[in-house]
Amino acid sequence: MIGALRGKILSRKPDNVLVDVNGVGYLVNVPLNILSSLPPEGHDVFLHIYTHVREDSLQLFGFSSEAEKKVFVTLLGITGVGPKMALTIMSGISYNDFLDAIDREDVALLCRVPGLGKKTAHRLILELREKLPSPSGVKDRVYEDTLSALVNLGYKKAVAQEYLEKTYREGASDIETLLKETLRRLTGNAG
Repeated sequence: MIGALRGKILSRKPDNVLVDVNGVGYLVNVPLNILSSLPPEGHDVFLHIYTHVREDSLQLFGFSSEAEKKVFVTLLGITGVGPKMALTIMSGISYNDFLDAIDREDVALLCRVPGLGKKTAHRLILELREKLPSPSGVKDRVYEDTLSALVNLGYKKAVAQEYLEKTYREGASDIETLLKETLRRLTGNAG
């Protein structure tokens, strides 16, 4: 398997680049937003590669970072999402916006991606929200455990996170206090 490529860009097309690595040209499919950030033809490039092998083809997909590659591979694990759809998703929405849309359960933002309907958007949210990193980064274990407890109690993740943020910023640092104060806010008894 090819995991990364370093070489010169020979040509750029709307959905791929041809990378010369020591005399061998590799055709690498890349999302549009990554393509726009790559250097011009003739310059060196480094891409993290996902190698997709089927019985009738071998395709390379390139990404600027290992995190973007991980999101792509995770998307491939979703029923009904193949490499072409995963590439379309990553082309239609930036990496951080995608993570944010999954985290906030923003179906409308996901549906702006061409070919991505509500049903698939809901499936993405359902299957990815626990598998992908939080867009703001992991605060700490206590915060994450408290958020998980609130979601398990039936609160929507986005709503629970909003109220938990307020409590967390006030300096509560143990799970019992965070949970108690956030639940008090959620039930409307906050003063």
